Amino acid sequence: MSLGPVMLDIAGTVLSDEDRAVLLHPHVGGVILFTRNFESVEQLHALIREIHALREPRLLVSVDHEGGRVQRFRDGFSHIPPARLFGQLYEQDHQKARVLTRQAGWLMAIELRALEIDFSFAPVLDLDYGVSNVIGDRAFHHKPEIVAELAHAWMQGMADAGMAATGKHFPGHGAVAADSHHAIPVDGRDYNEIYAHDILPFRRMIGYGLSAIMPAHIIYDNIDRLPAGFSPVWLKQILRERLQFQGVIFSDDLDMEGASVAGEQYSDRARSALQAGCDMVLVCNNRTAAVEALDNLGEYNDPVAHLRLARMHGRGEVERQQLHSSSQWRQVTEHLDKYSANPTLAFDF
Repeated sequence: MSLGPVMLDIAGTVLSDEDRAVLLHPHVGGVILFTRNFESVEQLHALIREIHALREPRLLVSVDHEGGRVQRFRDGFSHIPPARLFGQLYEQDHQKARVLTRQAGWLMAIELRALEIDFSFAPVLDLDYGVSNVIGDRAFHHKPEIVAELAHAWMQGMADAGMAATGKHFPGHGAVAADSHHAIPVDGRDYNEIYAHDILPFRRMIGYGLSAIMPAHIIYDNIDRLPAGFSPVWLKQILRERLQFQGVIFSDDLDMEGASVAGEQYSDRARSALQAGCDMVLVCNNRTAAVEALDNLGEYNDPVAHLRLARMHGRGEVERQQLHSSSQWRQVTEHLDKYSANPTLAFDF
């Protein structure tokens, strides 16, 4: 059984019989975890091991764990500061900001890998134009060159920990005020402006070897009438052909309002996203919708997508107790705590 094209969620802290049956569906390829799935570090590790043991190749286990506002697990995990902090530090000292950013990427990833989570959907490559509350301090900076440089350092830290990186939200979510979770945002800029600014971090990260990209549920109406995640223009012509991206394309959550233009039926949304160029679609917080999508994908099979998805499995083994006793973990947590509390401090490492 290969990895299917659908990633979904589970309701609680343990697998129910219904969960097990759904996760064995051939079109399932992964599970995304949320805060509700966490009770303790030990419980979470046991849950992930049970998910991984269900199938071979094992299902991908993922989480949104960027840091700042978007950090699903807190107790027993280090606090990861929001990306904006690293942009502020960059304005003081470029090199040391890159070092701290790489350390943060490593810390985020290594603590998840110690529980056998395959990957986190990070880093954010959006620009901070000061208009999007849903992005805001999740962005490293407003200058695309700085975003690319710091995101590269973050990705290097993730790679050091054995985790693949996912850049989001292609081609850029930062220039619209509307939140695609609750609205259908429209970005009226022309392609040349988007390419020169918002796409620059994606283009550079692709050159650095970025493993995966998540497109935005935003309509760029001067380029296509469909949101980027459902648009062959954005995914096939621009991302695959023009930018030569060879990694995984994950849809954003199909239960978001920004995805509603692709159809009322979730099976229609899933098919549209896959036909547009996505390798895997996310259907979160709506089990009925997830099952509808699974049961109506027919004989869908994409061997190239299977190969891409297999590369998202985490690499290496990490023992949590040994990690916490290591000098590297202690030094990195000390650095991040110090500069999170006061980003204006002079660097001393």
